[in-house]
Amino acid sequence: MKLLAAFPYALLVPIALLLAIAPFGAIPHLVEKWRMLFAGTLHRPLDWFDLVLHTAPLALLVLKVAATLLTRTEAGSP
Repeated sequence: MKLLAAFPYALLVPIALLLAIAPFGAIPHLVEKWRMLFAGTLHRPLDWFDLVLHTAPLALLVLKVAATLLTRTEAGSP
C-alpha cells in the first residue's frame, strides 16, 4: 500500500495513457503484444519486455484505484 501511495495520480495517469497508446501512428504496442500473447506467438524476449513495459503502468493505476476505493470503504466514507 505504501508503494502505491508513492505514485501520485498526476504522474501515473499520463504515463499509463501514453504507454497504452504508443506508438501514435500505428497499432499500439499494448494491443499488438496482447494479441500476440493470446495467439501464442509472443516468443522473443523483446516482445515480453514490451508487454511488461506497456502493461505495468496500467496495472499500477488499476491497483492504486482499487486500493484507494478499499481504503475509503473501510474508513466509512463513500
